[in-house]
Amino acid sequence: MDKVKQPSKEQVRQYMEQRRAANDPPPSMDEIRRQLGWQLVVLPPLPDWKAA
Repeated sequence: MDKVKQPSKEQVRQYMEQRRAANDPPPSMDEIRRQLGWQLVVLPPLPDWKAA
């Protein structure tokens, strides 16, 4: 099962301030996720309890 790692509110606020100050067009959603470190965290599989 995958778990989503979300940025903190402070990280999002800081990112939004930087975006507001820039005159560039908005980046893609993938680029925003990369900049904030917001990605899926892969968890190891659970043990098979039926085998016992």
